[in-house]
Amino acid sequence: MQFTLDAITPKHVEVMTKMRGVSPFADLWRRHTTIEVDGSIIELMGLPDLVQAKKTQRDKDWPMIRRLVEVNYFANRETPTKEQIRFWFLELRTPQLLMELVRQHRIPVQLFRQRPLLKVLESEDESLLDNLLTEEEHQIRDADRRYWMPLKKELETLRHARISRG
Repeated sequence: MQFTLDAITPKHVEVMTKMRGVSPFADLWRRHTTIEVDGSIIELMGLPDLVQAKKTQRDKDWPMIRRLVEVNYFANRETPTKEQIRFWFLELRTPQLLMELVRQHRIPVQLFRQRPLLKVLESEDESLLDNLLTEEEHQIRDADRRYWMPLKKELETLRHARISRG
């Protein structure tokens, strides 16, 4: 898959050696995406992997997740693949779009375990769905916070040791 970005100027590149909940590099590379910017080829994480990597405790990541998935949905909803439908059921963060999706496609039964809030989609209770999406986000943020806590403590210990030696 190739994309061109006309008016976007990259401001920075994130390089991470460890990410919570993301597959090993070899798997990420098999699913990567190639884009072309001003004649340069750039290799990027595939969209599902990028969305997973963005599920952090940082406030700025959650609107980006929502927008990335929405753009993919709007670009492909007329003739989606089974993989795209599955991805949207698992990752859409917009109540209206989730309800639209369930009107167009059956929810694969195995997804209910992965994302329990899917069970309420057919009720079309937008307020309930919005609350469940917010709760889901809080749970993921908390999991990210707990994951990084011991690593932050380790870094803090190393920093203090370096300061006391120097």
